Amino acid sequence: MNGQPDLPDERPEDDIEQDAELAENDVAAAVDPVAELQEVQARADENWDRYLRAAAETENVRKRAARDVENAHKFALENFARDMLAIKDSLELGIQAVESADVETLMAGKEATLKLLSTTLERFGVAELDPQGEPFDPEFHEAVSMQPSTELEPGSVLSVVQKGYSLNGRLLRPAMVVVVAAEASEST
Repeated sequence: MNGQPDLPDERPEDDIEQDAELAENDVAAAVDPVAELQEVQARADENWDRYLRAAAETENVRKRAARDVENAHKFALENFARDMLAIKDSLELGIQAVESADVETLMAGKEATLKLLSTTLERFGVAELDPQGEPFDPEFHEAVSMQPSTELEPGSVLSVVQKGYSLNGRLLRPAMVVVVAAEASEST
């Protein structure tokens, strides 16, 4: 401010020594940049190798899962089909026995085959819906006609035209039923 150039501040000798030490440490650290670069490159190469291995493993898992899903779709019914073969064999034996068997034997064979079929369906979660005498439920029953009846309440299932079936609690086919109609005097 007085027109004279600013002179550097005088610093205590301790500060100068500290600065010199810091500068020496910086120089020592920077003395071998090639070694530091090689170390960083080695870590980068190791990480790249890990990435490639992880990517390959991920791709293998994806392919294996896709193959497993494809096989599950392709062979989902394998056990069911194997069990159905016993029923087919039973039916074929019944057809072959027609010429030499009497009516009672044929009937017993048919009943045995039906029992085998029912057991197989139950084992695979197929349940029969036979709502005879139960209240009509449009969720599980399909009304094909209505008839008056003195034996059952109106809205009940009078007879089953065709049984319904469910698979593990899910409706496969509704039961086709005849429902008891309300009498004419009740509906007015």
